[in-house]
Amino acid sequence: MVAGRWRRVAGQVGRSVTVWAVSTLTMLVLAGILPDFQIQSPDGDSATRIAVTAAFGAGAFGLLSALVWPLLVRLFLLVPTLVLGLLVFVLNGSLLLLALRINPSGRGEVAPETAVVVAAVMSAVASATGGALAVRDDDAYRRRLYRLADRRRRNRPPGPATPGTLFLQLDGVGHDVLLAAVDKGLMPTVARWLERPTHRLTSWRTDWSSQTGASQLGILHGSNHDVPAFRWYEKDRGEVMVCNRPTSAVELQRRAVEQAGHGGLLVVDGASRGNLFSGGAEEQALVLSIATRRRSRETRSRAGYFAYFSDPANAVRTALSFFAEVGREIGQSTRARVRKERPRVGRGGLYPLVRAFATVVERDVVVAAVMGDMLTGHTAIYADLVAYDEVAHHSGPTSRDAAKVLQRLDRSLALIENVAEHAPRRYRIVVLSDHGQSPGETFRTRYGLTLGDLVRAGCGLPVPRKADRTHSGAEARAAVRAALRRPGKEGREQYRPARDSEPIVLASGNLGLVSFPDVHHRMSKEEIDARHPALLTTLANHPGIGFLLVRSEEHGGVVLGPFGTEIPLDRLDENPGPLADFGPGAAEAVRRTHSFPHTADIMVNSWYDPAEGEVLAFEEQIGSHGGLGGAQGKPFLLSPLALSAPPEGLAGAEQVHRVLRGWLDEAGGPQVPVTAQEEKAA
Repeated sequence: MVAGRWRRVAGQVGRSVTVWAVSTLTMLVLAGILPDFQIQSPDGDSATRIAVTAAFGAGAFGLLSALVWPLLVRLFLLVPTLVLGLLVFVLNGSLLLLALRINPSGRGEVAPETAVVVAAVMSAVASATGGALAVRDDDAYRRRLYRLADRRRRNRPPGPATPGTLFLQLDGVGHDVLLAAVDKGLMPTVARWLERPTHRLTSWRTDWSSQTGASQLGILHGSNHDVPAFRWYEKDRGEVMVCNRPTSAVELQRRAVEQAGHGGLLVVDGASRGNLFSGGAEEQALVLSIATRRRSRETRSRAGYFAYFSDPANAVRTALSFFAEVGREIGQSTRARVRKERPRVGRGGLYPLVRAFATVVERDVVVAAVMGDMLTGHTAIYADLVAYDEVAHHSGPTSRDAAKVLQRLDRSLALIENVAEHAPRRYRIVVLSDHGQSPGETFRTRYGLTLGDLVRAGCGLPVPRKADRTHSGAEARAAVRAALRRPGKEGREQYRPARDSEPIVLASGNLGLVSFPDVHHRMSKEEIDARHPALLTTLANHPGIGFLLVRSEEHGGVVLGPFGTEIPLDRLDENPGPLADFGPGAAEAVRRTHSFPHTADIMVNSWYDPAEGEVLAFEEQIGSHGGLGGAQGKPFLLSPLALSAPPEGLAGAEQVHRVLRGWLDEAGGPQVPVTAQEEKAA
């Protein structure tokens, strides 16, 4: 142990000396090429004297930067991230001026505007050097996290004897994708858990709305009632709800709390990290539903980013990986275009930056927050890692790009497992997903028109000659906007048609929703036929459409399919009709959605090929989720054997919530208040 400690000290000293030497050399080079930057007297100095001056200046600048950086981050917590970045450059220039002023030799002169450039270059070179030396040093990374967690641990009582529970959500990773990754050796940590075995793997079935908004709301708060899709139009409020818009997330969480009768899964000493919803946790960071609130800096949505980047070593580690990921995405997308791979969607514009944010920045910040929570001893922690989901949307759920992300997520699991051994209490690590993803080309690519175009044609309205792209429902984009404190752009006006009599058509993966805003109730089949006689027939008989759900004045609700198929909801069990290919539970999921107050006038599920597992996304995604069909509806639950086994046929996010609540209760008594309805049922 002593020898290991000395090796670590020697390694740290060696890295510091190397960074100092490189910074000194950088200052010498800059002084030689910039006319407004001098580190020698006007009469000239010896090479040794100039080198000593540069070494002292570089050392003083590095020391001042290390001391001031955390203070700067705390001071400007309320400043938008991009403005903070500009202030860092200005302050770095000021620190360089100060470092030259305190040089004992009295030498060193630089113009203020040049000081900003010199400081930026020196910081970049020092960061790159230090990051290159330590970016793969997970031991050093863990030690830094231990030191950061010590501050919070001192303010908390000693850890209890009862174990804590970590729920780690791998967004979008389906049950079969996980098994395939284990078989291919991509996820050795998960493989070890299953082979020993220490964990059991269980699949569960999503609701019709197989997307993070509905699933995570149900898992964390116990109710996803009246969440028919990722985005939908509410006639009584005249507003489009979008699950990854902060204002909508706040309202959805409020409704869920009211419906469930309790604050959420994490109300007892909980921590929520990187989620759409809080789960009732006391500690919240990177949570979308608090992104618009005025809260203390400890619970503000972006606070997790500041806490993480206040450590320069973390900033370097993540920055290097971020730019590497941007380059990786550009290379992979270029290769896909050159090879003319199909299916394929556009991956230009800002997407490389969004992908790098999801797969690097958010992953690193969330993992660091989780490890800090464990070292602090929180009772229940729930965190979401969106990396795989973002990449699979654009590269495909079984692509090489997505496989690389799974490998990196497994390394994060191994790191968390290692840190758990040093936590003040035992932790049970539960890994789960909120949905899977189904492959397939887009509806627009196959047929040359969008769902909105098809609806307009069925209504007898003019159709644009060129189909417009639909908006992506990927969660990472909302996280980027929240991090930069930029409001979501998916407001009501974006979906407003030219006239109120025209339909509003929204897409959620391979689930489409059609609403007529001038009719203030949910229209019936009979009303739609009277208004647009060709619409339902056009949709039901299109080869890219699997089935429709509409309200019926005669039967209450009916499923429509091709060739005039019309089956009442109460007869689906004996005659599933167009739902037959969608597997068990489809009828139950459709009936439940039909009961929601804000279900659209027409619910449209795309075609599904059970042999290939493919669907047709109404969004620009070749890996999609949001409706019925294929792997999107089959997520997983990976739980320790020490916990009771989940029931067979686990279906719906609300049932998953009850399972997770039961596991928390097993740790030492109820962790979530029991509602009156549940107590009566028991």
